[in-house]
Amino acid sequence: MQTYVKLIVVGLIGFSASAAQAASVTFNTTAGPTTSQPGATTIDFNNDACAGAGAYASCSGSFETVSGSLSGRYAQPVGATNNYLTVPDPDGGNSGAARLFLSGPANYFGLLWGSIDAYNTIAFYSGGALVQSFTGTNIVGSNANANGNQSSASSNLYVNFFFSGVTYDEIRMTSSGFAFESDNHAYAPVPLPAAAWLLLSGIAGLGFVGRRRTAA
Repeated sequence: MQTYVKLIVVGLIGFSASAAQAASVTFNTTAGPTTSQPGATTIDFNNDACAGAGAYASCSGSFETVSGSLSGRYAQPVGATNNYLTVPDPDGGNSGAARLFLSGPANYFGLLWGSIDAYNTIAFYSGGALVQSFTGTNIVGSNANANGNQSSASSNLYVNFFFSGVTYDEIRMTSSGFAFESDNHAYAPVPLPAAAWLLLSGIAGLGFVGRRRTAA
């Protein structure tokens, strides 16, 4: 039985290694204003987004939860209702970053990104190490499109990020001008892959058989 267990453990390690080799982060955009990803938790900023159930584990940096629009400072994303997040803090200077931490790894993130600008950047980290970052230009395809238009459907999008072979536990939203506005953040934890479930089931089954043989 020990030989079978060793083989299963080796299989799990090999599965993890092959997943890591195929690491990538991709994205798509939809009209929004919320996620359609099954099993995702949504943070709508109408309550404390940095503590409690259905929120980030912690937050730090230069940001503010606001509502409505303030000329020259922030504009409500198309489709957003009530409160939303703006980076940087409009009273603390025209540049800064928000650091948003999860309580564990995730492999999906979504947000309603309003008035997308070329100087907006979203970056994902795992254990403090950068996984990948995207500018507003990356999302809409060109600086001409990342023009901060406050009402255009082409610059107010729901953006979905999908992680393959890699995870993240921190989001950093940075802006070098007023502002990076967003709402309806959504994240999904990493489920155990089906193949891993089968391998773990095999371990459990072998253990059960071993106990029966010992009893006999």
